[in-house]
Parts: sequence; structure tokens; C-alpha cells
Amino acid sequence: MLVFAASDKGGTGRSVTSANLAYRSALAGDDVCFLDFDFGSPTATAVFDLPVGDLDVRETGLHSYLRGAIGTPHRVDVWTRTEHSDLRDRPSGSGRLVLFPGDRSGGEFVTGDDQLHRCVDLVLGLKREFDMIVVDLSAGRSYAMDLVLAATAPRGGLDRLKRRWLVFHRWTHQHVRAAAELTFGERGILRAGELLGHRPEELDGSIRFVRAAVADLDSPLWAQVTPAQYAWLRQCDQRLEQLAAVLGIGESRVLASIPLEPVLQWQERLITDEDVFDRRIADHGTLDSLDGLTRRLYDDSHWGEL
Repeated sequence: MLVFAASDKGGTGRSVTSANLAYRSALAGDDVCFLDFDFGSPTATAVFDLPVGDLDVRETGLHSYLRGAIGTPHRVDVWTRTEHSDLRDRPSGSGRLVLFPGDRSGGEFVTGDDQLHRCVDLVLGLKREFDMIVVDLSAGRSYAMDLVLAATAPRGGLDRLKRRWLVFHRWTHQHVRAAAELTFGERGILRAGELLGHRPEELDGSIRFVRAAVADLDSPLWAQVTPAQYAWLRQCDQRLEQLAAVLGIGESRVLASIPLEPVLQWQERLITDEDVFDRRIADHGTLDSLDGLTRRLYDDSHWGEL
């Protein structure tokens, strides 16, 4: 399965949530690889808590591979290389968890036929090794997005692979509008895909939304606000639901809502069972949402035309 993580803006929780998705999938027994196609700001190495040597990938990462400078991109076995104390001993029954990082200072770059062929060759090769390939894209209508849309088009080479698109946004008016524009706008995913030969209904059926940093107003975190503040927050939440429905990204298209998690406000990291049950620094609701996202990703009943 190919999973594309997209967002119109930075700061949506796209990279950290998709990394957690990869981690939870590996815990469940799948072999998972994570491709850092966030060419403008490749930061997945930090989310997986890798040592300094792996953070400083230069001239061997995905940028260099796609540009043709190297024949095989650098890969990191997360279980054996991470400095995260909870991941050092690979859990029994877990699958592989491998990161393909971008070059640290690679930056955005124009893609063409050569990059397209290298992208297709890479993914087809990884398909033989892994059950899930998570591709974290740069924010907005980026070169990275254009590249994978071309690769998954009928003549691209990856059109027969099962694909999921996750569009991430924070739960604010600005982000809701931006996510809808990225998907349905004149230069959005659907229009760009159609121009490349994608069937609009099929591409549309492969897109779902993930809301991040959503305030659960019934949780203890919000118990101390005043009655006036609580009423105002409730009103905002209702208006956002109405706006999302009007823009076509309402509840029926939402695959998961990730709660506002204090731990993730301070550090972009993997949320582990130990964080919730032993240290008690992360909320149960966050873990439940991440597990629910992972299950629904595989469940075909949540996908297809609406």
C-alpha cells in the first residue's frame, strides 16, 4: 500500500502524525518504510529520534537519488538506530521500520522524466520488501506532489498499486479552507491528477482528511476554562463543522481527528504505549486516535466514492 501524506500548510502535524502511523503499523506486524519527500524541510530523522550521524544526511539521501547523483538512497533501520529508549528493543511480533531520509540541505527542486523514472523504480523495488510505503510530501502543490501524481497516473508506472491520500489540517478556519483548496481547488490534487490522466472519481475516492490538534472540550485539559470561554469554544467548534461540511471535508471524509496533545506541542516525536501507561505524559485519547487511524487506513469500507 502507498500512503501519501499531504497538507497545504506547514505546522499541520502531517510529518509527525504520518511517522506515528508508520510506527503503529510496524508495531502491528507490517513491514513499513517511510520516504521523506518533504524536500523543502526533511525532518523525519528527528521525529524518529535518530542519532546525529543519521540526522546529517548529505549527498546520499532521496534528493541525491532522484537527481541521479547516486544509484541507491540511504536507508536507516529505525529499530536499531533510534535513540528513543522505548524503541531500542524491537517489540516481539513487530515488522520492519525503515526510514529513507532526504538530504539535510537539499531544498525543493524541479522534477522531470528522469526523476519520475527514478521514483517509480524506487517504489516498485520497495513494494517487494514492504507492506506499507508512507510518503511524506512537502506542503502545498509542491514538486514532490506533482512527481507522485505523475508516478501514480495511468502511464506513470505505479497506477496498479493500492493508494491512499491523507490530507492533514489543523482544526481552524484557515486550515480547513486551505485543506479544501489543496484538494478541490483549481490547482488542487484532483485537478492536477485529472490533467495527468487520473480518473477523477477514483482519485477522489482515495482521499481522506486527518484533523490535527483538535481540542476535546470534554477532556480534563479544558476543565479550567470559564463558562464564557467554554461556550465560545463550543460555538467555534460547531462553526468549523459547518464550514468543513460546506467545503466537502466534513465528517464523512475524515479518517481521524488527532487530539490536541501537550507532548506534541513541545516535541515532535513518536507517542509510545510507555508514554501513556507508564510515564503518563501523553493522553489515552491520542493513542486511541492513532490506532484508529491505522485501522481505518487498511479498512476498505472507509474508502471509495462517497
